[in-house]
Amino acid sequence: MTMTMPSTTIPLPPTPRRAHYDAVIVGARCAGASTALLLARAGLKVLAIDRRPYGSDTLSTHALMRPAVVQLSRWGLLKPLLEAGTPLIETTTFHYGDDAITIPLDGGPNLPGLIAPRRTVLDRVLVDAALKAGAEFLHDAAVGDLFADTQGRARGVEIRSAGRAALRVSADIAIGADGIGSLVAKCCNAEVLRSGSVSAAHVYGYAPVEPGAGYHWYFRDGIAGSLIPTNDGQACIVASMPTRLFDQRFRLGHAPARLEVLEALSPTLAEQASRAPKDVRLHMFRGVPGYVRQAYGPGWALVGDAGFFRDPITAHGISDALRDAEGLARAILDGSEGAFAAWQQERDLVANQILDTTDAVASFDWTLGDVGEIHRRLSAVMKAEVQSLADRQIPSRASAAGRPTAYRVPANQDERQPPAGSSRRGASNLHRNRTGARP
Repeated sequence: MTMTMPSTTIPLPPTPRRAHYDAVIVGARCAGASTALLLARAGLKVLAIDRRPYGSDTLSTHALMRPAVVQLSRWGLLKPLLEAGTPLIETTTFHYGDDAITIPLDGGPNLPGLIAPRRTVLDRVLVDAALKAGAEFLHDAAVGDLFADTQGRARGVEIRSAGRAALRVSADIAIGADGIGSLVAKCCNAEVLRSGSVSAAHVYGYAPVEPGAGYHWYFRDGIAGSLIPTNDGQACIVASMPTRLFDQRFRLGHAPARLEVLEALSPTLAEQASRAPKDVRLHMFRGVPGYVRQAYGPGWALVGDAGFFRDPITAHGISDALRDAEGLARAILDGSEGAFAAWQQERDLVANQILDTTDAVASFDWTLGDVGEIHRRLSAVMKAEVQSLADRQIPSRASAAGRPTAYRVPANQDERQPPAGSSRRGASNLHRNRTGARP
């Protein structure tokens, strides 16, 4: 008797439901998922694409600052994050050498405290909310290129996924939310408006923490560290130092070198880190100097680290991503060149202040008195951000009414193709009309 074994079929990732979208977003982490959420809630047809699986982890120290918590509260997502077991942080303590300053955190209904969700929680909540609003997501798929028309305007993306032929999807606007090495920024030749001058390295792992713990930030000459309570009764414990020091001291082993830095910062912090299982995995970021890139051009825009990156030492990256997602959504719904220009001008004003203060901390060229003053300047920037958010309406379906349509796919199938030649050729032409062209 011949036995027929059941076949095992690996399901292919889904394909887009449309040939054309109002917006296609490359990257579906906190910046991309937030942008998708806001645009979908306003009634736009949105597709977001990410090369990683849904709900997967990523490098992050998790801490959200005041502007990010206010954003999530305004969007109706703070409650789901707390219900997912994310602890509410009610105090933050700055340790400058042996001196400690504890600050209570309670700014009202939209800011009852701070949170530091694991990215497996935060990104999933954002994606789920965007899906509920009508956005589409493709995970485990990569954008290999952008294509353009003969005038150099971005018209869509080429999607590649295992087991399928490459697929082109057109869009009114292609949004890069794809991080430091942004493909969209490269294809569109996005100009670097400003480059930072320093980089810091960060090594972190997780250890059990008591309920009710607050943020703790530690500073001593030449080194820094943090304890950041997150989900599952764990704290993210970070050792930070100049990249050159990382290269010198961490070559022979990350775990002992990290513990040495934590011990120098605070024996209590080192003891907390030692509660982790012996085989705990450490995560490392060697450091990249910050930058501010051009935010938009003809048919494209950048959000999150793709457009503005600052060292993680000031824990402001997710706040920047959520703020810029809302600003971009507002500009897209307005549809005018003036709205995009105003968004970039506002983004740059805040970004330059944050990059100034972040580089000042990440340089480690400070005394303990200096770094306290730097933190006060950063706090003033965050206070202004929170006030600005309070003064604005969230982008809504009403804001999309009468939105000018920058590009619609012609009925003729042949006219939907990129210009003659390869898609890489089309993408390389995206910078031609970069200045003064309507997005």
